[in-house]
Amino acid sequence: MTSLGGQFPGRRPADSPFIVQAEENAGQESRGGLKKISDMLEVILRRVDALTKLGNSNDTSHRLEELSSANATRPTFESKLANYVQFFSLLQWMRARWTSDPCYSFYGVDGSDCSFLVYLSEVEWFCPLLPGRNQTTIPTPEPPPKQKAVFQFDVGPLLEQVGARKESLNFMKKRIRMLAAQWASAARRLHDKLQKRRREQKRILVHVGFLTEESGDVFSPKVLKGGPLGEMVQWADILATLHVLGHSLKISVSLKELQQFLGAPPGRGSCPPTGPLPFDLIYTDYHGLKQMKQHMSLTLKKHKCHVRVIDTFGTEPAYNHETYATQNGYRTNWGYWNLNALQYMTMFPHTPDNSFMGFVVEEVNETERLSIQKNKVNNMAVVYGKDASMWKGKDKFLELLHHHMEIHGTVYYDSQRPPQVPAFVKNHGLLPQHELQQVLRKAKLFIGFGFPYEGPAPLEAIANGCIFLQPKFNPPHSSYNHDFFKGKPTSRVVASQHPYAEQFIGRPHVLTMDFGNWTTFNETIREIMELNVEPFVPHEFTCEGMLERVHAYIQNQVPIPLQLIQLLAWRSPSPFRLLPNSSTLSWALPGSAQPSWPPLTALRVLASAPNNSCVKTCQEAGLICEPAFFQYINVKEAFTALNLVCEGVELEMNHLLPAVPVEHKECHLQQDSLLFSCAGSSPKYTRLCPCRDYRRGQVALCGDCL
Repeated sequence: MTSLGGQFPGRRPADSPFIVQAEENAGQESRGGLKKISDMLEVILRRVDALTKLGNSNDTSHRLEELSSANATRPTFESKLANYVQFFSLLQWMRARWTSDPCYSFYGVDGSDCSFLVYLSEVEWFCPLLPGRNQTTIPTPEPPPKQKAVFQFDVGPLLEQVGARKESLNFMKKRIRMLAAQWASAARRLHDKLQKRRREQKRILVHVGFLTEESGDVFSPKVLKGGPLGEMVQWADILATLHVLGHSLKISVSLKELQQFLGAPPGRGSCPPTGPLPFDLIYTDYHGLKQMKQHMSLTLKKHKCHVRVIDTFGTEPAYNHETYATQNGYRTNWGYWNLNALQYMTMFPHTPDNSFMGFVVEEVNETERLSIQKNKVNNMAVVYGKDASMWKGKDKFLELLHHHMEIHGTVYYDSQRPPQVPAFVKNHGLLPQHELQQVLRKAKLFIGFGFPYEGPAPLEAIANGCIFLQPKFNPPHSSYNHDFFKGKPTSRVVASQHPYAEQFIGRPHVLTMDFGNWTTFNETIREIMELNVEPFVPHEFTCEGMLERVHAYIQNQVPIPLQLIQLLAWRSPSPFRLLPNSSTLSWALPGSAQPSWPPLTALRVLASAPNNSCVKTCQEAGLICEPAFFQYINVKEAFTALNLVCEGVELEMNHLLPAVPVEHKECHLQQDSLLFSCAGSSPKYTRLCPCRDYRRGQVALCGDCL
């Protein structure tokens, strides 16, 4: 099983703002502090005793028994207190800073020493329970009994839950409603495919951080004005997927809702949650992560292995590891969360280190397919770009295209035609989805200018029978040379406007070319006008494909201690074997001997060429890099089985490891599991790459992964 996080201790970790100070001062103050604390306890107990006598004057004999019991236990308390070396410094901090976070008041702190002691002993566990307080251990609530997940064929309950608080939510509801029939039929097919296999129902919180008022919510006001809709398309499909799979959902689009659902006290996150996490999984985005860190940091730290981050462009491990990123120049505004990289979920399968979430493209039925083929207009083109700024500086290019085809646009405008759109372009303005579909079903060409990158629109056009023509980038765009990618936690190189369409769909549906070569451009347009293509949707972007993928993630991506996997691998004398007539390794041990998902039968180990990433190495072999397998090949035996000589072995923190230097014979193993990375290359290293096969039309899943 894929490891998505470590184990968390029952008591609060040392991450409160006062604990760093406490650790520095604890050694100096602990000796003198014990006597002061003991004296203070005497005063507190006398105060409590006096107050108790006032309220219980008729029960003197019973009170004497309580005091006798308290006196008998006081030496035990003092001996226990000696083990809490941080306590005195924490008390000093509480006296000075208890008003710094409203959460302390929520837990009853009122500025008195008594309230500090009660808080530190009963909420934070930084000292033993006070004598005379209830010594009964509060029982840990039993987790709710596991329920069976049952496919839901009606999206009505989900629509009610989404509500209509924002225009963005109305957009998402319309999309869910539009695809309702396809969700239902896809659920029935997957139900039959799984052969009534038991699926566990998960309690899932979906917190759409970018739609909260606290994050600014710049999207909702632009829904009807040509703003970006790709993220809302994806979130609508995520909600539908989780609902149809039969999981128990809560939906949050505000900080207040998030705090209520998670049981986090109001404030800035300095205090622990009020109870156990009531969810198995939390789907959010980078905005949601920041909100959790700012307002409920302890909740996030304790439960971060339950978090899944919807991340359009991906986060590579070198940017995710806070210390490594800071020390090696990978620090950005969005990375450094120290998650397992598989917890980031992307819009397209461009970053194998992350999990591919995706979205859904509506499929046409057979009647619609025949109608599309019959009514195609061979000289009709639609330009990809509904914002007028995307047309700026494209006049000559549009004039050349206009010689061959009638050009249509869907550029938003209030009252006056945008000046960036030439007069010969028929601009429909911003169209509702069903009207846009009608335009695409007539058009032969859907053409991109190079921006936006990797959106849903090209796949929707291809699904309606268009050919997508896009520019090739030379040099490729990346965070090193293009402003759009700067600050994003990835070094990924983008060689065209839509790399997925180029790599996984390709001709005849997708053509990629240098738009600067006018001769080739003219020839390509004439070729497109003669081509006949049918509507096409890759399986992984259908409702069924998304249900398959998310089902597999939810049921199989669960936490497992990394140490267990490393220990088992080291104990095995030779867990690898070379495939016949090949330089590729496979797993030699019985699959049942290792608890893994994907199953180890899918593992193929390759040595990269110097300066090649594992992404490229696996891709060139017709495979895909699988980061969950790094744990198994991070051993000397893997180098030996590939006939790579190891005169020594070194453990090191480097996102290119495991690898062997080109000029040395020492094998370098990865020291930190968070740095296992398919991405990254260097001319100095031959990398060890864990690859796997994948299902046709479903790159996220291996052949035996469903």
